[in-house]
Formats: sequence, structure tokens, C-alpha cells
Amino acid sequence: MAGIFLTAEWRYLVLLNFEIEPSILQPLVPRGTELDERAGRHFISLVGFLFLDTRILGVPAFFHRDFEEINLRFYVRRSVGGEIRRGVVFIREMVSLPLVATVARLTYNEPYRIVPVRHAIRAMGTALQSAEYRFGSPRDECRFELRADGEASPIAVGSDEDFFTDRPWGYTRQRDGGTIEYHVVHPRWNTWSSAGGEINGPIGDFYDEPFSSILSGTPASAFIADGSAVAVHLPERIA
Repeated sequence: MAGIFLTAEWRYLVLLNFEIEPSILQPLVPRGTELDERAGRHFISLVGFLFLDTRILGVPAFFHRDFEEINLRFYVRRSVGGEIRRGVVFIREMVSLPLVATVARLTYNEPYRIVPVRHAIRAMGTALQSAEYRFGSPRDECRFELRADGEASPIAVGSDEDFFTDRPWGYTRQRDGGTIEYHVVHPRWNTWSSAGGEINGPIGDFYDEPFSSILSGTPASAFIADGSAVAVHLPERIA
């Protein structure tokens, strides 16, 4: 396995999960992987979260240690010697910091876009109340927020939350049509359930059709994950 490229804390992950027709995603599936499904259903997820204490090759990323990211992703799997590797593929990732986007593009060929991103975490004492993410300039700002329902609880194996968060692998199509794979290591997370969630604002300014229409609808599920320390390994090209 390749060495560690990046370490950080990923915190207050807000996931809005939308059902999607697999035919829409099929052209985006990296070579060597296949779409993953849950009970015959396929999903994309809009995810907002915090990067904290970011380090590249063990060195603190000065002036770039703490920032927000918004990503839109879907779910794939790959069979390796009888092992099923559950992973994600990013449709778009958004950050405010040009250097972060440049490093990710050069190292992984990830589809980053530089966009103003902000967040608001509301708590009463140690009890989380809500997590909100905003992206875009004042003229085209979009926002989504989830309220925390009760106490955070461990993710049950085989649950919906497990399907969306237990994703130890990332896959990215390269410019020559090949695929890279990278390992993402973190412990299991706790989550707060939520009764719903929606995106407000001109989502079509940031996502092409049919994704903008799908994201303008009602999510199939939504929740907040507390997050943890993570380690992202260097990419390796798959056969």
C-alpha cells in the first residue's frame, strides 16, 4: 500500500443522499470499478464538512490547515482477489483555497472548483444543534443545513449510514482513461439522525443537469456524522 499523503480531522459531515438512475452515473464510472447499490437503489450524496489540522506528508499546511469542503459523490466497488473494496467517485469538489484545489488536481486529478465556502456549527454546551454549509458568492449563494436529532449514536453495520460512510477507497478517472485508487483510513463514526434536509439557492449555477434537478428535490436520507482523524494515502494506478 502506498504511503500516507495527507492527514487531517474531518468533522461535522453533513450528508444529503439522493436516489439516481444508474444510467446517469454509468458514463462516469472509472475503469476497473462498478456502481455500488443498496437494495437495488443507487445514490449520489452532497457532503459538506470541515478539514481541520491538515498536514501534507506530515508537514502542517500553513495558512491552509482549516477549511471547508463541499463535494458531490457517488458510490462504486472493486473486487481485488476476492476482497470487495467499497469506494467513492467525486463528481465535483469545492473549496475556497486555490492551493488546496491545485494540489488535489495535480496529485489525484480530482475535479475541484474554487468557490467561496462557509459554515456554521451551532451547539448548546457539548450538544450539537445543527450544522450548516454555504457555497457561492452573495449573488448565487446556496446553503444546506441539518438539525441534530438527540444524541449521536454509533453507526450500525449494514445500515444506510454504514453504506454511505464506510468507504475506505477513492477512485478517480485519469486523463488517459486509466484509474487511480487511494486508501482512506478512519475509525467508524457516530451520527445524528435528521428528519430531512434541503438545498436552497441557485444550485444550477454549480451543477449541470440532471444533477441540479436531482439536488433540488427531496433527499432519500440525511444525517450528520461526527467525523474523526483521517489518513489519505498516495494514489496507485490500478490494472
